Amino acid sequence: MPPADVAGAVRVQEELRSRLDLVGPGPAAPATVAGLDVAYAESGDRLAAAVTVLDAAGLTVVDEAVSVGRPAFGYVPGLFAFRELPALLAALDRLTVRPDLLVCDGHGLAHPRRFGLACHLGLVTGLPAIGVGKTPLVGAWTEPGPRRGDWSPLRDGGEEVGRVVRTRDGVKPVFVSVGHRMSLDNAVDRVLALTPRYRLPETTRTADRLCRQALAAAGG
Repeated sequence: MPPADVAGAVRVQEELRSRLDLVGPGPAAPATVAGLDVAYAESGDRLAAAVTVLDAAGLTVVDEAVSVGRPAFGYVPGLFAFRELPALLAALDRLTVRPDLLVCDGHGLAHPRRFGLACHLGLVTGLPAIGVGKTPLVGAWTEPGPRRGDWSPLRDGGEEVGRVVRTRDGVKPVFVSVGHRMSLDNAVDRVLALTPRYRLPETTRTADRLCRQALAAAGG
C-alpha cells in the first residue's frame, strides 16, 4: 500500500535510506542490464511502466514487459517513486530474464533526501541499481570537459551525490547517481558502456519507446 500522505512518504524514504549499499562495487561486467521508464497520459491519470532487458555486450533487447495503470500517489517532486513503483514492480515481475543491473530514468542518491527512484527500486528488488537523469534534481556542478567520458562531481551540501557525465562529444551531459549495491565509479563506467552512439543509455531509449507504445495502445 502506498503511504497515506506526503509526511508518510517522507518517513518511508528516511527510514529506508539507512539500508542502502552505496559502496558496491556492483557488477563490472553484467551479462544483462535493464532499463526502466514510465510514460504518462496527457490527463495525468494513467501511466505505462516499461522494463527492457538488454544483452550488455550487444545492447539488443532480450526481454521486456509493461504494466499500464494509474499513478499510485500524488504529483509531488521528490516523491515520484511512490507514483511509479507499483507499476514498475509489476512490469519487473513479468520478466522471464532477471537482470544483473537496473538503470532508472531518474535519480538515486542525487535526491533531496538521498533516496530517489533508483534507491527505492534497488532496495525493494535487491538488485544493483543506478539512476541516470536528463536534468538534475539537486546539487551544483561545473560543466565537464567537452569529450565523451569527461565528468565533474555533482555536489549537494558539500557531499558528492553523483557525477555529471559527458556521453557524447559536445552534447549535453547526463546526471549519474548510485541507487543501491553500486559504486559511483562503476555506475559511470556502466553508463558509458550503454551509450555507444547516443546521449542517453540504450536501456533508457528502449524502455522509453516501449512505455510510449504501451500507453498509446491502451488509449492514453
